[in-house]
Amino acid sequence: MLAMLPQHEIAENANGLNTDDLAKWLRAVFGPLFLVIVSIVAIFFLFTREITRFVQFIILAIGIGVIFYVPNIIETTAKAIAKALGVTIT
Repeated sequence: MLAMLPQHEIAENANGLNTDDLAKWLRAVFGPLFLVIVSIVAIFFLFTREITRFVQFIILAIGIGVIFYVPNIIETTAKAIAKALGVTIT
C-alpha cells in the first residue's frame, strides 16, 4: 500500500543522488545560524575586552563566511577536491 504513494514512485525512478540544490540548502540552513553565532561570540569578546581574540575571531569568521556567501564557492571547492582525489567529474 505504501508503494502506491507518489513520492515513493519518484524515489524509485531516480538514477542517482541529486545534489544540484545542496549549496542553496546549506546556505539557507547554516547561513543565518552562522551569523547569529558570530554575533554572539563577537559581542562576548568585546564585552570581556579581549581585542586580540576578537580580531582573530573576526578574521576566521570572514574566511568561513566567504564559504557560505560567495556564489559557487562550495561547488568549485567540491569539484577541486574530487579532481584531486581522482574522481571523474561530469
